[in-house]
Amino acid sequence: MTRIEITDVVLRDGFQDEPVVVAVADRLRVADALVTAGLRRIEAASFVNPARVPQMAGAEDLFAALPRPPDVRWSALALNRKGVQRAVAAGATDIGLVVSASEGHSRANAGRSRHDALDDLAGVVDDHPHVRFAGGVATAFVCPFDGEIPPDRLAEVARAYAGIGITRIGLADTLGTAAPEQVARSLDAVRTAVPDAELALHLHDALGQALRTVDLALDLGITRFDAAAGGYGGCPFAPGAHGNIATETLVAHLHDRGVDTGIDAGLLAEAVVVVKDALRHGRAIG
Repeated sequence: MTRIEITDVVLRDGFQDEPVVVAVADRLRVADALVTAGLRRIEAASFVNPARVPQMAGAEDLFAALPRPPDVRWSALALNRKGVQRAVAAGATDIGLVVSASEGHSRANAGRSRHDALDDLAGVVDDHPHVRFAGGVATAFVCPFDGEIPPDRLAEVARAYAGIGITRIGLADTLGTAAPEQVARSLDAVRTAVPDAELALHLHDALGQALRTVDLALDLGITRFDAAAGGYGGCPFAPGAHGNIATETLVAHLHDRGVDTGIDAGLLAEAVVVVKDALRHGRAIG
């Protein structure tokens, strides 16, 4: 089987939902530990308004100080054109855009309709030809405000991404409650809409079924997954959102299946200790 690509998102998704701000120096310790464990795709920060997400303050300083091994890709997240511009100015060459599949979450998370959010991103690929963009879809399966998301809605967002030149698309189970069978139907709808899309899954795990979703996705040919060391994470603007599938849990499961990840489980366990220590030393918000 092709090696599975895991992107660890604890520095962004993991820390954004904790009640502390982790110092940049401690975030760098986490970054070093993840690289040592064998992670080669790491989402380091989001370039969002720190007044709304104070945990992401210092994103520019973090990107300036990240180590730069040639085989490691550090990605940044942005919700809008301004966020993209900040990320590019900070030196990010891998940027994940995020648009909500649901109207309710889009207004809570981005402060605008999903159509306006997509319109704002038109032209960003052409404006930044040196950047490798990916398109994320939040609340891809279930929304805390709008309920279950029909697969054709995801197909619509995927076509919109493809229309601006983005075919690396990640579908996020933001609440962690989507049934594996629903995820499969949605993957099929997106593949039908954008046949050349390179798909990924970003799984949270509220009901203990994320690994079953992983197995189903592997059978469908999905080779890219997000996870967070320690299982941290959630969305401050999605009530009830659960933590991400833990990177160590996903790696152990894949190794048990005989799937190559390139990640050392023992060193990953040490990285989780660093994550927990960084959170213990974080500055309380409020």
